Amino acid sequence: MNERNMREEEIVFGLDIGTRNVVGTLGYRQGETFVVIAQEIKEHQTRAMVDGQIHDINRVAATISGIRQSLQEKTGITLDEVCIAAAGRVLKTMNVHVDLDFDTERSVTREDMNTLVSMGVDNAFAEFQEKNDTQMQFYCVGHSVVKYYINGLWMSQPEHHKAKSLGADIIATFLPDDVVDGLYSAVELAGLKVANLTLEPIAAIRVAIPEKFRLLNIAMVDVGAGTSDISITDEGSVIAFGMLPYAGDSLTELLARTCLIDFATAEKIKTAATEQDEIKYEDIMGIEQIITAEEVVSICKPEMEKIAKLTADTIRELNGGTSPSAVFIVGGGGKIKGFNQKIAQELGLDASRVAIRGEEIMGNIEFPEGALKDSTIITPVGICLTHYEHSNNFVYITFNGNRIKLYDNNKLTVMDAAMQSSFSREGLFPRRGAQLCYTVNGKNRVTKGEYGESAHVYVNGESVDLSYQIKSNDVITIEESTLGQPAQEKIAGLVDCNGKITLTVNGDEVQLPKPVKVNGNTVTQEYWIQDQDVIEFLPYYTLEQFCEYMGVSTDDMVLYINGEEAKTDATVCGTDKIELKSKKEIERQEIYEAAQREAKREKFSEAVKKHVAENAKLAEEEKQESVNAQVSDQKPEREETKETAKTTETVNETKASSNTKTDAKTSETVHVFKSMVEDAAKEEKKEEKKEEEKNTEEHFEEFKKVIVIVNQKPIVMRGKKNYTFVDIFDYINFDTSKMRGSGIATLVNGKDAQYTQELYNGDKIDVYWKE
Repeated sequence: MNERNMREEEIVFGLDIGTRNVVGTLGYRQGETFVVIAQEIKEHQTRAMVDGQIHDINRVAATISGIRQSLQEKTGITLDEVCIAAAGRVLKTMNVHVDLDFDTERSVTREDMNTLVSMGVDNAFAEFQEKNDTQMQFYCVGHSVVKYYINGLWMSQPEHHKAKSLGADIIATFLPDDVVDGLYSAVELAGLKVANLTLEPIAAIRVAIPEKFRLLNIAMVDVGAGTSDISITDEGSVIAFGMLPYAGDSLTELLARTCLIDFATAEKIKTAATEQDEIKYEDIMGIEQIITAEEVVSICKPEMEKIAKLTADTIRELNGGTSPSAVFIVGGGGKIKGFNQKIAQELGLDASRVAIRGEEIMGNIEFPEGALKDSTIITPVGICLTHYEHSNNFVYITFNGNRIKLYDNNKLTVMDAAMQSSFSREGLFPRRGAQLCYTVNGKNRVTKGEYGESAHVYVNGESVDLSYQIKSNDVITIEESTLGQPAQEKIAGLVDCNGKITLTVNGDEVQLPKPVKVNGNTVTQEYWIQDQDVIEFLPYYTLEQFCEYMGVSTDDMVLYINGEEAKTDATVCGTDKIELKSKKEIERQEIYEAAQREAKREKFSEAVKKHVAENAKLAEEEKQESVNAQVSDQKPEREETKETAKTTETVNETKASSNTKTDAKTSETVHVFKSMVEDAAKEEKKEEKKEEEKNTEEHFEEFKKVIVIVNQKPIVMRGKKNYTFVDIFDYINFDTSKMRGSGIATLVNGKDAQYTQELYNGDKIDVYWKE
């Protein structure tokens, strides 16, 4: 007993909860040998289990409790944990391949192998969940490594080998939730906790087909009361599992109906027929009857042959459509006479290659004196042995008030619990608000909403994250993540809004924002984009847009683009030179110029008249002088005759001379007039130019314009000779009647502004409420 106490932590309690019996085994592993300390077998008093599934949890729990109590009394060891195996009529299997890559080549450790297997089981479960087309919830109840691989090459035992990658082919098995829950509930009602759960065929093959035989293609059939479990080995591994809902109880039921007896009596007759030639019994009429072993076999033969055929067909299906090299039969249900021969016949094997296995395959198992050593003990011992190889199990946790069961792969996290409980994946992570979808110049754009808050996760009241590892009986609470604010975007926030249209306005460089239309309507850069908006940035301003932006009206101003007066359909593009003139100014200039021209014309006309009058007077004086000269030069008549010819000649010469002088004066007058006209025209142009420059200068002084940038928008200030900072409030919409912050921020070119500070062209001004 002292020896046992020293190994008490290593002692394993295994229960084979079968359809007909519950077998309890207590023992420990010593080297390659398993030492059985004690056994206890109890039969169900009623049909509390059918086809390997618990129907009456309370009755099964009572049977388990009785076995536990009996073993504790025999050994003096307190039993709190137990290893169990599951079976059922609906068994599903999944085959997967998984790889684990290392950063560098290194030796493979046992931990690496366990990690790889856990990954494979997780992948198999995920794949099975995707393919599960039933309404039932399934759980992984067992798995087996078919083959290991190192760097893509097969390796039977990779531990300590150097590898860059480790791979494995894994087969995982799944049973419905109600099968597993029934087992756990019965065990817990009996005062025990489940230390390990495996599958019955996995447990049975652990003993029935040792590893040294697994190089051969062998099928093992564990025929119980409610199910027939099948395993196939080949090339050193277990390659397939299967299960049939037909076994010994099918024979018992047929015997009970034929002999008109209850199920329990029929079960006793079936068992006795394997050892006795004649069996006495009493039917339900109270009449004592005798039946021979041959009669029992004859009654059961049709059902036995049916089960044998189904078993052979399943073996062939699991083995890839071919028969295996041999078949091992274990379990009490396989002892019926003729069962092994019928399977051999169906598989086309020699009868010697289908054998019932019993004590002869349990050479590495030590039993206490008087212990049962036949095929019925193979699965219970296998359940104990799998405890040393598989520590995976199911654990129960409470998730948001609901108790759920998880398959324990030694690395369960809050995330696993959330997924198993069908908690919304979106509810775990921050969620974005609604997004905006729109187009910019024909291209699709999306502005995503803001993220909300992550889920708040608590385990046993402590705040943790989703990767926090959990254990059995943890209480998990998750408050769902929140939805973020919907997307918001101004036109000004678009990258397409970057860049300006640079113009020269009245000699000053001005930068204008790109004009933009939304759904065909002109908007400002402060416009909030709406879903499905159609946005278009334009590389030009229309005349109307430009005037509106500059705050001028075509009713008052005339716009010139590159020296030409703009038409109503004109556009303003980058690098254009713009000149803005007041219509009143132009009209005044035209009136002034017209008046100047009229005054010059009147002045010129007076000058011409005066000159002509002077010339006429001069001509008259010269003419009078000529006449006077003629009178004073006359002589006596007597000389007249003599001199007549001479006088006539002189008079003619004088007239001719007078006419010549008159013509000369007239020619000179014409020349002078022409010269005066030309001089007057030149003078007029000079005067017009001087007057224009003078008027322009006077007008500029009188109507000086300053263009500044206020809050990123050009403002034209006019009507004064000089402008100070406070003048901008006459041009912007800024309500100072109500406080909207701690104060008003005023900046000129990035520096604090003085209210009397003079402003100049190009100054950049910011005015806003401080937070």
